[in-house]
Amino acid sequence: MKPEDRYHRFVHWSDEDQCYIGYCPDWYSGGVCHGEDEESTYAELCQIVRDEIEHRLSKGESLPHAAVRATRDLDFVAA
Repeated sequence: MKPEDRYHRFVHWSDEDQCYIGYCPDWYSGGVCHGEDEESTYAELCQIVRDEIEHRLSKGESLPHAAVRATRDLDFVAA
């Protein structure tokens, strides 16, 4: 399993912003990317998480505990 596989990543449509917004709540408190379609937004989100993991590991830093679970936290994350 790759390190990024431990972290849930979500993309949802925002009526307010009129675009898709990508979230990874174990890493960031809000949306970290946006786009016109969910597939490219998800791909960008995955790359952001991979880059963050690579950066932290290269500096010898630990990774955050994967705590968010879709069945428990999805409504909170997308709000």
